[in-house]
Amino acid sequence: MSVDTPRRTFAIISHPDAGKTTLTEKVLLLGGGIRSAGTVKGKKSGKFATSDWMEIEKQRGISVTSSVMQLLYNDVQINILDTPGHQDFSEDTYRTLTAVDTAVMVIDSVKGIEAQTLKLFKVCRMRGIPILTFINKLDREGKEPLDLLSEIEETLEMDTYPMNWPVGMGKRLKGIYSIPDDTVEIYNDSHEREIIPYKEESVLQDYEREALEEEIMLLEEAGNEYSHEKVQNGTLTPVFFGSALSNFGVQSFLDQFVKLAAPPQPRKASGESVPPESPQFSGFIFKIQANMNPNHRDRIAFLRVCSGQFDRGMEVTLSRTGKKMKLNQSHSFFASDRETVESAKPGDIVGLYDSGNFQVGDTIVGGGERLQYEEMPQFPPEKFAKVTAKNALKHKQYHKGIEQLVQEGTIQLYKTPYFEDYIIGAVGELQFQVFEYRMKNEYKVDIEFQHMTHELARWVTKGKVSDDMTDSRKMLVNDQQGRAVLLFENDFALRWFSDKHPDVELSTGWDILE
Repeated sequence: MSVDTPRRTFAIISHPDAGKTTLTEKVLLLGGGIRSAGTVKGKKSGKFATSDWMEIEKQRGISVTSSVMQLLYNDVQINILDTPGHQDFSEDTYRTLTAVDTAVMVIDSVKGIEAQTLKLFKVCRMRGIPILTFINKLDREGKEPLDLLSEIEETLEMDTYPMNWPVGMGKRLKGIYSIPDDTVEIYNDSHEREIIPYKEESVLQDYEREALEEEIMLLEEAGNEYSHEKVQNGTLTPVFFGSALSNFGVQSFLDQFVKLAAPPQPRKASGESVPPESPQFSGFIFKIQANMNPNHRDRIAFLRVCSGQFDRGMEVTLSRTGKKMKLNQSHSFFASDRETVESAKPGDIVGLYDSGNFQVGDTIVGGGERLQYEEMPQFPPEKFAKVTAKNALKHKQYHKGIEQLVQEGTIQLYKTPYFEDYIIGAVGELQFQVFEYRMKNEYKVDIEFQHMTHELARWVTKGKVSDDMTDSRKMLVNDQQGRAVLLFENDFALRWFSDKHPDVELSTGWDILE
């Protein structure tokens, strides 16, 4: 793919089951990336979503890790970062959002804005990421379109501008009216795309036409004016209606997406803004994934190119350590499928073979001054469990598996000070299940958990914690960097400790939503 081709890099965010992965599939299908779409119904049909490449994702029909896909559409290179919808994997999603220039927010027309959608939106707002909204499942009976727009504006505190408007919904769905070009896309059982000029259109009944024109008039009088500047700064969202499952309205959305989505944006590094057109190559690692190729047990670090041009074999500097290295093994991705990439431009995602050099958040630069891009978000876990291998003879595989899976950043590892027992910290229960599954299937180690009652982790930033200051409700451990961390059973135990030991300062780490 030409390095001169315009780039558009985006993530799709939503609450679980809003249709995010299905929309991704249909976009890939339209872009020629795949010949037939898998669906989250794969457990019955034997087909699986392209973006869900891990075996556990295929078994459960959910996304539990971010995946990267690239395709060419209308002479624009689109880099899609599909993210987990499940809240237990929020941290992976938040980190992925640091690597995109635009977000597509999928909303279930039946349920409206849900909790996870709101959380992810806040992250986008904080980072100033432009948001395009796709209101999905129009072929079901859902909330009234005007109510959905009001819900977005009131809940998310951002303006909306509908790019199209539904004519009916559910069993009464006749089509969607395109506001910019005065056409109607007809909804039919064959799901064949059919677009007719509104004035020549004869499918609508008189009462349907009257209702549509009344609503359009209302939008013109009381709605917001379109502003490309507001779209780009994230204060106005263009809204599209459709049905990803029926592939209805998806191509119209994609056609507009390549026009509305933001190009690669400047990024802050070392306190300054680095423009994508800067000649010095730079980028940052936002994700590490172990065992993408089970046959080789490899480890891939995902790099967002921010400035300059990446060339395979180039010498770069790892800013964190000052170490120089040559990037000889570089890949572009389509979920787990890969091919060697020779060069890449700002906005592109490059997979780098990693023998253990990289960490999530690392900055890589080529020549010139060393930069450091903004720190990756890290969240304090809310669930903890001691973990042991059932078979002591699997000691080597056990330690290797824990080390590699923890380095991905989805779970956190702690050790007790004296006996160095392993404690795994996670945001949610599903993370433990995925960790156990991957240890068994990727490292051939059966593990067992001893779940703990602790719910809060606090880093000791000032003062010293002695043994007589801890008990069963307040446990002292060390994190992967050897820093002291206190695990508390609940808020009461935390407050009691803070009141009794005011000289000890505690921190939650970096909570991105605060």
